[in-house]
Amino acid sequence: MRALDMLAAYYVQIAKREKNKDERIKLISRATQLYTTGDKIIIHDVNHLLGRAFFCLLDSNKIDQADTQFNFVLNQSLNNIPAQLGKAYIAFNRKDYRGSLTYFKKVLRSNPNCPTDVRLGLAHCFLKLGNIEKARLSFERTIELDSKCVDALVGLGIMKLNSECLSDIELGVNLLSEAYKIDPTNPLVLNHLSNHFFFKKNYKTSQTLAYHALQNTENETIKAKSCYNIAKCFHAENDYELAFQYYYQATQFASIKFVIPYFGLGQMYINRGDIENAAQCFEKVLKTVPNSNESMKILGLLYADSKNQQKRDIAKIYLKKITEYDPDDIEAWIELAKILERSDVEEALSAYNTAINLMQKNPNNTIPPEILNNVAALNYRLGNLDQSFSQLEESLSLSKKMAITNQDYNSIIVTINYNLARILEAQFQFQKAEIYYKDILKEHPNYIDCYLRLGCMARDRNQIDLASNWLKEALRIDNDNSDALSLLGNLHLSKKEWNLGQKKFEHILKNPSTLNDSYALIALGNVWLQTLHEPNKNKDLQKKHENYAMQFYTKVLRHEPGNIWAANGVGCVLAHQGYINEAGDIFFQVREATANFPDICLNIAHIYIEQKQFLSGIQMYEYCIKTFYKYDNVDVLQYLGCAYYKAGKFKEAKAVFSKARRVAPQDSVLIYNFAKTLQKLASQILKDE
Repeated sequence: MRALDMLAAYYVQIAKREKNKDERIKLISRATQLYTTGDKIIIHDVNHLLGRAFFCLLDSNKIDQADTQFNFVLNQSLNNIPAQLGKAYIAFNRKDYRGSLTYFKKVLRSNPNCPTDVRLGLAHCFLKLGNIEKARLSFERTIELDSKCVDALVGLGIMKLNSECLSDIELGVNLLSEAYKIDPTNPLVLNHLSNHFFFKKNYKTSQTLAYHALQNTENETIKAKSCYNIAKCFHAENDYELAFQYYYQATQFASIKFVIPYFGLGQMYINRGDIENAAQCFEKVLKTVPNSNESMKILGLLYADSKNQQKRDIAKIYLKKITEYDPDDIEAWIELAKILERSDVEEALSAYNTAINLMQKNPNNTIPPEILNNVAALNYRLGNLDQSFSQLEESLSLSKKMAITNQDYNSIIVTINYNLARILEAQFQFQKAEIYYKDILKEHPNYIDCYLRLGCMARDRNQIDLASNWLKEALRIDNDNSDALSLLGNLHLSKKEWNLGQKKFEHILKNPSTLNDSYALIALGNVWLQTLHEPNKNKDLQKKHENYAMQFYTKVLRHEPGNIWAANGVGCVLAHQGYINEAGDIFFQVREATANFPDICLNIAHIYIEQKQFLSGIQMYEYCIKTFYKYDNVDVLQYLGCAYYKAGKFKEAKAVFSKARRVAPQDSVLIYNFAKTLQKLASQILKDE
């Protein structure tokens, strides 16, 4: 029996040192056979049970079985030292460090001259419990008793390396070097020395040590750290291909909590331009380490440019946290400002100003012209036109200086000149704006936006043919330009050239890249809606046109459920079909979403009139005129005049129609309405007399 157990224990010892996996499996198989044979002789022999229990500790799936056998031995012999040591190892493995410490202390009290492994166990328990001083003393006592105890040298060495004292760090390196001399194949020693040489920027030595650690272990946790150390070295040497391979390999070996290889792997994905996989890596880091500011910042920067609104919202949260954590992080402030540009102009401007103030603290810093250009654009949106213009001039001056050494700034100069022209337009300095646009076109004849603006300016001056020519120039450069096609389509619609306008918008939808262009779809819906107002006695054709209009509006709403223009169109079609209450519900819902939409206010007024709520309709028309129209709009004045007429207020109707006639004296419909009002007013006066 004793011979079987001793031979089995011998095979177990050899298996622990064996590097070849297949050979190790064979040795463990032999040990298993021997212990099984022993079971058949005397299964409850204490020494046999202890040997089998320690053998079970080698297999993580048999820890409970080992625990049962140690408990059986302790029930037979309460102070059995090997059984107490076994219980200590199991408790440590289960992260019950206090329980493990108790067992180790019992063993030490029972036998003060016990093997150094007991004191080593105490040291590790103290370390896990945060009692650093006692851990240090235990490691030192272990080394004092056995100067060649590699695990104690490594433990104390790591503690010294974690110190901020230079002499302690030097001692830590010496302890690891001593451990290396004793056991040059110990993977823990090799990995820690590799890490030390990495920080010394001796990448070749660091790589060599990590390679040896990788070759001398089957433990996946140690393998993960070895691969990570190798990857770091390649990363530092700018060999991103090999760095990627080893970071990836490290993630395959790593435990759930060892996420730092994902940080390196994420950086490699960024280098490859694979933003999606990069983001997934940093998400894994952040899931395990929620306070990782580096990961949070990188994710914020990655998500900032995402087309997904949800990810942009996450980016905003992350970057705000970074600016709170480090208020001097200029890059974070700038990226936060870029995200806020879309949702909160004032907050975006504040973030940019914070970044500019931080840059100005260093006299050697120059504010990038791009930042000044962005700030100017925000001021433009807020209506601060003079401030915006001066910031653009400052940006232009800086760009011209930088363009001397960096040609890339020439394109920024063009953008700034274009923005200056836009401000001049907003300030009604149209001639100056036109000069800017034409100057840009002299040097950059393919700058389409300039043609579009010149076309819009001509349109606003009612120079329709000139506007059409400018827009056609834009289409000559890019025949599929959706903005130019839309503007040209609108010009045709303004002249009631429905077919020509329709063709322009259909052209947009034929292009695969603008297949679901919302503006074009709504415009086509409006074309069909407009036909419903034309004299037509064919009811079937009218119904067909209603369906066409509804199809275009609903197609937009399928892609953009919150599109207020499409919803407005649906309401108009329903109103034309006689569903007045349903149409009114839609118009009111849209108005709740945004009050800054004149068409909705007008349509609500129309609904009131249809429902014979004339006073409410009149109030809504007057609100529209006061809120949305700087100049007298003939159509809206006609609506108001007709509302007064239907309400029987002929004097007020006459006053409104008279006002409209001053703007459009030749308008036949207006003349007719004015005449009808005068007729009613005359009849009323005669009745009164």
